[in-house]
Amino acid sequence: MVDVDKAVVAKIRKGENHFEILVDCEGALDFRRGKEVSLDDVLATEDIFKDIKKGEKASDLKKFFGTEDVRKIAEIIIKEGEVQLTAEYKSKLREEKRRRLVSIISKGCINPDTGAPHPPQRIESAIEEAKVKIDEFKSAEEQVNEVITKLRVILPLKYEIREVAIKIPSAHAGKSYSVFRQYGKVLNEEWQNDGSLVVVIEVPAGIQDELFDKLNSIAHGEVESKILNSRS
Repeated sequence: MVDVDKAVVAKIRKGENHFEILVDCEGALDFRRGKEVSLDDVLATEDIFKDIKKGEKASDLKKFFGTEDVRKIAEIIIKEGEVQLTAEYKSKLREEKRRRLVSIISKGCINPDTGAPHPPQRIESAIEEAKVKIDEFKSAEEQVNEVITKLRVILPLKYEIREVAIKIPSAHAGKSYSVFRQYGKVLNEEWQNDGSLVVVIEVPAGIQDELFDKLNSIAHGEVESKILNSRS
């Protein structure tokens, strides 16, 4: 069982009725995501409350949950209800979103003055300098456009996606194939009569050079490429 003093509330509403339990924050969220977590490592007590602050226990459990088994009811509350987040966990979420935003921007944006991407460290500094507020409840993808707008006050940024045709010689096509899906969206692929592979890929401008370097290391510099178009 979890230390009650470190537990948070997980709750669910059934009509006008509220049902609450005490749980470990991260353990409950892992359990909710389907990870292999024992309920004993999630629950602080095996009581179902109407109001934890007042110490009022819930009644009529079978009427609302179809069972009086408190562990089964606890599972329902954790999986279908709301789990209170600790300040520490919220901070952890913000840090994860920040790192993801830095990755998206460094890979998807370029400096329009040089055509090259900004180093991740520079983007991190700009986020601090611009005092960007990261929402722990939104995905990084949902926030990226707003963050880029704020960073443009400090950094010259251009979000650009390029459509690139790449040809790999037959001797290296097999090893190169898996690389494409790591770096972008494959729009078309065609095996030529000579065994070579031609792929049209949509890739963020900021990681185009990284993709070429990876492919050339596999194909010993025998990669042919052509930018078909680009869009912001």
